[in-house]
Amino acid sequence: MKKLLYIVVALSFFACKNEKKEIKIPTTETTATTEQTDSIASEEEEKLPILTGIQTRASISAAPYDSWFSPTYATYPADKVTLDKVKPLLADVNVKIFMGTWCEDSQREVPHFYKLLDIMKVDDKSLELITVDEEKVTPEHLEDGFNITNVPTFIFYRDGKEINRIVESPIVSLEEDMLSILSGKEYKHSYAE
Repeated sequence: MKKLLYIVVALSFFACKNEKKEIKIPTTETTATTEQTDSIASEEEEKLPILTGIQTRASISAAPYDSWFSPTYATYPADKVTLDKVKPLLADVNVKIFMGTWCEDSQREVPHFYKLLDIMKVDDKSLELITVDEEKVTPEHLEDGFNITNVPTFIFYRDGKEINRIVESPIVSLEEDMLSILSGKEYKHSYAE
């Protein structure tokens, strides 16, 4: 009887050990499945087509780009007091924007810029939007001669001459940086030497 009792205890011990292993196996499989799902989601994000060349606001605010354009545009808390000072300074200014539809900084700053134009009721006729690939080039070489090192780059022109530029992200805010540039105050973008 004692032998039988030892055998039952031993079998129970091994049965519990196997049961624990079986519990671990699904956990490992679940982790692998989660990692695969995350990987698939990243691949889907990377599959977003990269626009290159001259674009319009409509081309970067329509599907599939509206997934980043619309929410970013909608949630930007513009500084209307500063914009009241910027608006009259934009009268004779043209702006050339180089951006990447693949670039998080561009996906943030360009919708913000369009929102500022809308708040100031400034049409975008004096605006040229150029999208570049990850190497910051276009098939037409529209970036040639503009020293585009980072995107987005907002270049402000008066009478055909560059006043200054905001590169990648503003120093203070888009509104404050625009005010500094357009009013002639000293301004150095993030990558100025």
